[in-house]
Amino acid sequence: MKKLILSLALIGSFALAACNTVEGAGKDLKSAGDAVEDTAHDAK
Repeated sequence: MKKLILSLALIGSFALAACNTVEGAGKDLKSAGDAVEDTAHDAK
């Protein structure tokens, strides 16, 4: 039973870390997209 609880706690912590990683990657992609959009507007 202790192993099951420990396993679930580890899986939960990895899932939360993955969510933060994906959120950070999404923010980075949005920033890159904004930069490309700004450059396109400047080039017009």
